[in-house]
Amino acid sequence: MGRNNQLLTEVNKLLSTYCDGCFVHRQLRKEYGRRSAHHFCINKCTVGNHLRKLGNQL
Repeated sequence: MGRNNQLLTEVNKLLSTYCDGCFVHRQLRKEYGRRSAHHFCINKCTVGNHLRKLGNQL
């Protein structure tokens, strides 16, 4: 249980530090839509890739 709490804390820290108010995500969403922006975050953004790896560990 302790490891999961550490992972969740790291996920929250990454989201609040890098993802909240992300200019790239906001611009992609405006130009191409929500799905395209989400696809970028998950597949091409280094922070998104790290978040995915942390999620897989949960």
